[in-house]
Amino acid sequence: MRVSATDPHSPTGHRRTTVRTAGALASAVLLLPLLGAAPAPGAPAGLQGAFATAAAEYHVPQSVLLGVCYLQSRWDTHGGAPSVSGGYGPMHLTDARTAVAQAAHHGEGTEDARGDQARATLLPTTRVPEEAELPARLKTLPRAAALTGIPAARMRTDPAANIAGGAALLAAAQKRLGEPLSDDPADWYGAVAEFSSADDRATAAAYADDVFSVLREGERRTTDTGQSITLVARPEVAPETAQLDRTGLRPGGADGTECPVSVSCVWVPAPYEQFGDDDYGNHDLGDRPVYQSIKYIVIHDTEGQWDGVLKLIQDPTYVSWNYTVRSTDGLIAQHVKAKDVAWHAGNWYVNAKSIGIEHEGFLASPDAWYTEAMYRSSARLVGYLAGKYGLPLDRQHILGHDNVPGPTTSSIPGMHTDPGPYWDWRHYFELLGSPFHTTAGPGGGLVTILPDYTANRPKYTGCAQPGVPCPAHGSSEVRLYSAPDDASPLIKDIGLHPSGGDSTIDVNDVGSRASTGQRYAVAGRDGDWTAIWYLGQRAWFRNPKVQRTAVDASGLVVTPRAGLTDIPVYGRAYPEKEAYPDGVPAQSVSPLPYRLPAGQRYVIGDRVPGEYYYAVTFTTDSHRVVVGEDLYYEIQFGHRVAFVRAADVRVERSGALPSGA
Repeated sequence: MRVSATDPHSPTGHRRTTVRTAGALASAVLLLPLLGAAPAPGAPAGLQGAFATAAAEYHVPQSVLLGVCYLQSRWDTHGGAPSVSGGYGPMHLTDARTAVAQAAHHGEGTEDARGDQARATLLPTTRVPEEAELPARLKTLPRAAALTGIPAARMRTDPAANIAGGAALLAAAQKRLGEPLSDDPADWYGAVAEFSSADDRATAAAYADDVFSVLREGERRTTDTGQSITLVARPEVAPETAQLDRTGLRPGGADGTECPVSVSCVWVPAPYEQFGDDDYGNHDLGDRPVYQSIKYIVIHDTEGQWDGVLKLIQDPTYVSWNYTVRSTDGLIAQHVKAKDVAWHAGNWYVNAKSIGIEHEGFLASPDAWYTEAMYRSSARLVGYLAGKYGLPLDRQHILGHDNVPGPTTSSIPGMHTDPGPYWDWRHYFELLGSPFHTTAGPGGGLVTILPDYTANRPKYTGCAQPGVPCPAHGSSEVRLYSAPDDASPLIKDIGLHPSGGDSTIDVNDVGSRASTGQRYAVAGRDGDWTAIWYLGQRAWFRNPKVQRTAVDASGLVVTPRAGLTDIPVYGRAYPEKEAYPDGVPAQSVSPLPYRLPAGQRYVIGDRVPGEYYYAVTFTTDSHRVVVGEDLYYEIQFGHRVAFVRAADVRVERSGALPSGA
């Protein structure tokens, strides 16, 4: 999560490396092959047979098995690759002993998570937990292998074996609870709760409630192996929730957490402590939103195992973030109150105005994936926070860590790149209740990036070793070229590659990529190609009519005001020098190496005043929020957002392409 940043308060960066059927039409669950399409190479012979066979063999209702599997993986197989928490296959059976990474994310890179030039660079180191420290919830696959007699190696790669393992775990839980192997899904609430491997009742109940919500509402989806799976809605199912009392799980939840009631949330505080002679950690006390507004929520990936990451957040010499979401069951831990400022994004301006949310996991494979339980819990938290603080649900307020700008030129190469191209932004915003869609006709002047996540599989390298191709995998990003041709050079990023080097397809190189939900001004069209304004250049991406990777939109844009050939771009919106009171050193308003040329347009996210939070001492009596007269616009400038001075630009509605485009 870290990257080199010279801005004193910059947060850590990550360099991480339904259609729904209504009505109770039938009690059966239908699994239908995808008509008119061949299965992807290496696809299983048929998930229909796998679910039916496992359900019959272990006497688990097929609807329960499908509901649990949907919450684990949305029925995807992931080609046998492990998730970030070491989970394998459609049932997300965990085997972290095999999958765990050898390096922890928080100790990578050169980004100073705090990002405050007023203080010394903070670059902590971390330790990867020993195998013996792994909790039971990260070792469910070996247990399933023991129950079924299926070798663990096969269970990691064979979807049918994996589904059988999941069914066996459910049946074993049902027996342990003294419940019959009933055909009625309502009788399986306790077993489903136990399947989550949660540590407490509140988390297990939240997980089981999600499974039964899926079961009642139904789901239909085409999986990553090209099969269409339908879970017929069962709105009449009322589970026996009292079974939870027999699980023996400890009570969960904690008073004082800032979480919605729909999730399980615990308080694991980050320490505000003084150490040494003049340093302290690992966040700053504040009074948001009274004295400074909250404008952003930043999505991170920990690249560390849950228990180890929670130890890090309790280290006063380390960095901090506001929340962590657990992969296996969606449990949320809060560490820093929203009123206070955590050190997480590598840019102090963004830190001071954001809430950082980490998502637990290891980069255990090149195409590490994220569980549905995590997505759902995180989306509920973000929806709650966005509503509380009045944040629009869009990609210029809900940022990935990889969208946070370097605060200064020297910090850009070190900024983190999580959650990366494999985070499913499209699905995430659907869960937020704010899906991306067409909002204008072809003359709207903007596009929203919106590829089909499963079908969109750009090539990446460097997931396991530099230069080595990553396995093919769904992605939320499209690649940008200097001409409407796959053979043309990629768009250059002079900040990321200051020596003049070319952008690459390395999984951590964000110099020539646009992500789902981001909006850009259209700069041209040529057959199956669309051009957008990006980093001061015309950037082209494939957008064929038969499989759109972007949809039309409209909105407000900025362009240099009349008489200017180009204008500077900034990584933070700091006040002018005259705004600083005595005792608060003025922070430099230094532009990034990019320029925004006349004639180009960039989408506006927000109009904000120049603002700086001065907090460099343990005692808060010297803390100040400095607000200037200069105004800025946040814009979508490249893969990351940026800022331009309002005095330098003209605001206009997007529309037809400018002449010459």
